[in-house]
Amino acid sequence: MWARRIMTIATTAAVAMGAAAPMAAQASTDAPTEPVSVIVREGAGAGQGPEQAVSALGGTVEEPLGIIDGFSATVPADRLAVLRTVPGILSVTENAGLSLSDADVTGQVAQSGSLYTLANQVTGAADMWDAGATGQGVDVAVIDSGVVPVDGLQAAGKVVHGPDLTPEASTSAKNLDTYGHGTAMAGIIAGRDSAAAAPYPGNTSDFIGMAPDARIVSIKVADAQGQTDVSQAIAAIDWVVANGRKNGLNVRVLNMSFGTDGLQSYVLDPLAYAAEQAWHAGVVVVVAAGNQGNTSGRLDDPAIDPYVIAVGSNNANGTATTADDVVSSFSNSGDGVRNPDLMAPGDRVVTLRDPGSYLDTQYPAARIGDRLFRGSGTSQAAAVVSGAAALLLSQRPGLTPDQVKALLTRTAQPVPGAPVTLQGSGLIDLAAASTAPAPADAQQNWQKATGLGSLEAARGSVHAIVNGKTITGEVDARGRAFDSAKVAAGIRNRTNWSGLRWGGADWAGLRWGGLRWGGVDYSGLRWGGLRWGGIDWAGLRWGGVEYSGLRWGGVDWS
Repeated sequence: MWARRIMTIATTAAVAMGAAAPMAAQASTDAPTEPVSVIVREGAGAGQGPEQAVSALGGTVEEPLGIIDGFSATVPADRLAVLRTVPGILSVTENAGLSLSDADVTGQVAQSGSLYTLANQVTGAADMWDAGATGQGVDVAVIDSGVVPVDGLQAAGKVVHGPDLTPEASTSAKNLDTYGHGTAMAGIIAGRDSAAAAPYPGNTSDFIGMAPDARIVSIKVADAQGQTDVSQAIAAIDWVVANGRKNGLNVRVLNMSFGTDGLQSYVLDPLAYAAEQAWHAGVVVVVAAGNQGNTSGRLDDPAIDPYVIAVGSNNANGTATTADDVVSSFSNSGDGVRNPDLMAPGDRVVTLRDPGSYLDTQYPAARIGDRLFRGSGTSQAAAVVSGAAALLLSQRPGLTPDQVKALLTRTAQPVPGAPVTLQGSGLIDLAAASTAPAPADAQQNWQKATGLGSLEAARGSVHAIVNGKTITGEVDARGRAFDSAKVAAGIRNRTNWSGLRWGGADWAGLRWGGLRWGGVDYSGLRWGGLRWGGIDWAGLRWGGVEYSGLRWGGVDWS
């Protein structure tokens, strides 16, 4: 278990400076007792009154904690009651290191969207665990906002970091998930509490993801606001193609819980082309269908590519049977030609929380206790399927991507009354897939993509903003001309990446001639207070933008 600082939600309070000093001065006449570490939260306009009160009480002000409008301090234990009465102070909480409560995890049996319920009652993952397939030996690449080592993702060797393609790579946040999306997806795919040990079926005490013994390879493309550009996603996919089987890696699955509303044909689209090249390289590519709703008539890019597995979201309505299931209202519909391939649970899925991240601070109602976080979207559904693919590959390592897709689609359970444009083949059923023979006729023969189309068209309506300027046109996130033919050839021939350079330029930590990205001032990051695995974490100043550049497939956090 990891130690944490206790925080509460800010409210507004007035400060009467004249009342604080006499109270503190009177209390300080007694001999102080042993000091304790505390977190002090301040109201708006408190000024220096709370800090002055701490000093007057014989305490010491330590680190500012801007993200919670407060600071850490040491204060004599017998002065805490007096400190709590000082005008302008909202709360004073002892800052002792302690183990997180497992009450939120042990209550997962009653949670319809918990990973316990999804694995043991809905998807059939526990049947595969019983048969000895737990994801062992399989690496799942997650192109997202990074991963933080909360319990469930902190065991030795559980997470391997690829390149960080964001400006945060030049800060203490390198590889870490300041947005909160990547950690949530990684938890669904392969989370496993450090205390958990096989056999996993029926374990109600620990958090256990779909493929608990798979390894996560995290490639960070999104910053603290979830912002990124399509060109960064292409570079990340290219890195997986070029490096996924090197240096001890065995990337067999790639999860992309994002998309754009680009409208060009998948044959031309550079993002769809990159995803398809990963597929042809032997990687099962799983992509969120999109969250624009049941009447959208089109899947997001790169889910539009027919080779990859496009995942829609199923709403189980809190039961284990498909009889009352429906397609989630936010899940994209297809056009009758390219539809979702299948569905997986995506409504109110409970996964690992990333405390202090953007999503965590903006959506406190999504928190379940100290450790868990609830969200809905085709992001979550795609992550479930990525874990399912890892289980099949750990059971039968010789399966090709086409065979994995065929196993999942041919054994899926149709949802009554839902059109194929919404559900594809239906809801995944790993109990059936695990016992079905490897299909010898599973070979997709769609027209292959060329990637020779427009980068701007791949962006659709979503654009990243750098130094106040929107990235638009045929230029990449570095402001360099994007040559579709050259990039496509480099992906195909695996020549774009050389060390940490992509296409001849350094992409491991983008620098923009100043450290500003989407309005967040990275030159002013303050790290202190909370710690993950030795990394200081507090004081991030969020800019208020939920996402830009890619549409993350988690539509609702509540």
